[in-house]
Amino acid sequence: MEVGQLIAVPVSPGALLGSTTVVRSINERMLLDHLRSTGPQSRADLARTTTLSKPTVSLALANLEAAGLVRPIGLVAGRPGRAALLYEADPTAGYVAAVDIGRDWVRVAVADLAGRVLGRRNGVNRARTGPALVAEVRRLAHEAAAEAGLQWSDVVHTVLASPGVLDAQAGRLDLASNLPGWGRAGLLTELHEALGEDLVVENDINLAAIGERTFGKGQDIASFVLLSVGTGTGLGIVINGELYRGAHGRAGEVAFLPIPDESASGPQGPRRVRTRGMFEELAAAEGVVRSAQRLGMTGVTTARQVFEAAEAGDTLALAAVDLEGSRIGIAITAITAIADPEVVVLTGGVGHNLDLLRASIERQLSALSPLAPRVERSELGEDAALLGALATALDHARTAVFDARADGRSDGRQVQQGGALRVVDGEGQPDR
Repeated sequence: MEVGQLIAVPVSPGALLGSTTVVRSINERMLLDHLRSTGPQSRADLARTTTLSKPTVSLALANLEAAGLVRPIGLVAGRPGRAALLYEADPTAGYVAAVDIGRDWVRVAVADLAGRVLGRRNGVNRARTGPALVAEVRRLAHEAAAEAGLQWSDVVHTVLASPGVLDAQAGRLDLASNLPGWGRAGLLTELHEALGEDLVVENDINLAAIGERTFGKGQDIASFVLLSVGTGTGLGIVINGELYRGAHGRAGEVAFLPIPDESASGPQGPRRVRTRGMFEELAAAEGVVRSAQRLGMTGVTTARQVFEAAEAGDTLALAAVDLEGSRIGIAITAITAIADPEVVVLTGGVGHNLDLLRASIERQLSALSPLAPRVERSELGEDAALLGALATALDHARTAVFDARADGRSDGRQVQQGGALRVVDGEGQPDR
């Protein structure tokens, strides 16, 4: 066979029908996505911006309207000729939920398919067992749905952000030491019973990276990492616009970077840290407090107190912050040598203090490697993982709703409306 040679393949009538159905579906999905990204448009606008013919646009819109996926919202005036009907993607065609669980909080948001948050609940995580936390998540989720005027059954898809790595076969989350009882076998089953079968559980820092890619610093960056340092530590890796999870979903578990404690006296031999990891023990919030206390600070019990004292000019607090920045700089050096990100975005209760940490981070980067990336602070705040969960849920739900309603579409030629059959011409007006 030569390059460019055309091969004639016999096509059956059934195959032609299937091909037509596929093309129709592609056109309808393209128009639906276009309306979501651009906002309301008329048939003429859609034909011009998508390069589809006016008859194709009219038929596709008729089918989408019959399926409850688009809706007319009024007329656009002020143009030559007759007024044009404007269409938008119907945001009420489905609803999604996002859940973010941390050691001290549970956050839930319920949104329509346009991404508008209709119900929100923030709770304090006081649970000390897995079942208690599942019950609290369920309560807040149902309250958020009720605030949105919905039943929980109206939610098409839910994405839950959690520390740890999901072991789907065992039905539990590994490496989630900050949540008591969260590593129990059977946890996933309990979560599905509480929130429904259309539930996906994902690592919280991975979802925070998706939130950063969708709404934050990563919107215009192909490859970046999100380094979270707070109650725990974690890394979300985005390469060429896609989240990288690794072979077992454990990519980014930087808690286990082997970074020694340079502030401890005496020789340090190899040691096994199974639960938290060396970097997390040193650099997470509790490590900041321990460093400050070793340096002589008294009366401090939280990392926030240490950073507030440093901001006020306390010498010992500044020394503790300098030590913390050096540790983060070592971690960034290791990450950069492997992933080569364009930007490292810092987040978390500790990481958000980049103004205080920057000098020691950059000093360490300069001392250890010529591969120094740009380091920036996330602007998404505490909602990064929740926003990532919401973006992920919307991506899934929009496809699921389209596919679920596809079976009820018309054949692309006639649309049943209000008991009367109407035929649509190229301008979307009834043929006379």
